[in-house]
Amino acid sequence: MNNAKNHSKKILQSLLISGLLMGNAVAGDGPSAVYLGSADSFAVLSQSGITDIYRSAIVGDVGTSPITGAALLLTCGEVTGNIYTVDANGPLPCSTTASGLLNSAVGDMGFAYNDAAGRTTPDFSELGAGEIGGLTMAPGLYKWSTDVSITTDVTLSGGPTDVWILQVSGNLTEADAARVTLAGGALAKNIFWQVADSVTLGTNAHFEGVVLSKKLIAVNTGTSVNGRLLAQKAVTLQKNAITEPAE
Repeated sequence: MNNAKNHSKKILQSLLISGLLMGNAVAGDGPSAVYLGSADSFAVLSQSGITDIYRSAIVGDVGTSPITGAALLLTCGEVTGNIYTVDANGPLPCSTTASGLLNSAVGDMGFAYNDAAGRTTPDFSELGAGEIGGLTMAPGLYKWSTDVSITTDVTLSGGPTDVWILQVSGNLTEADAARVTLAGGALAKNIFWQVADSVTLGTNAHFEGVVLSKKLIAVNTGTSVNGRLLAQKAVTLQKNAITEPAE
């Protein structure tokens, strides 16, 4: 009897995630949003540097701290927004020395990471055993104690006020040409990927949401991101389009 109940529960969870059942489980608001504070204006923020293979196109502010501005390798023409560094060694003639602003933004980035990581009572745990490609995911708090892979397209479906927090204890990897897409009016600003290890987005892929990574964020050639890349270590870019999410 217990085995039958467990089997039925797994089927129900699968149907709710894939969007085959309608109602509050699919249309629910999810958790409260993660507050980004002064990190909210940054499309790319890193503590250990930003490398780049020309030509990327960044819409939104870019910054590095506490590392020297010499580790921010984007050029002025690649950024539509402000480039902030802790010293005068950033890209010329466009970078602005703003150590105080960056200290606040990096601090808020850390607080946001801890907030996302500290959320309890997930709506879904270990979904897909870490493989979420092919799923349509309702708003909610998701938790994995493993790596998470996106090998095929995944859809986040919900309304413009709905929130997703995705807690990943390992690495997050998106395959080449895979796409994270939004449906039902969902907004990238309300999607928070909290990753305890590194993030790798494959070649010619597309990604949606705010990435809060404890380590490296590596974006491979030709990939686009509608969201924010907030890394406590480095960010590597290769001919990418990174656009901060619409409010």
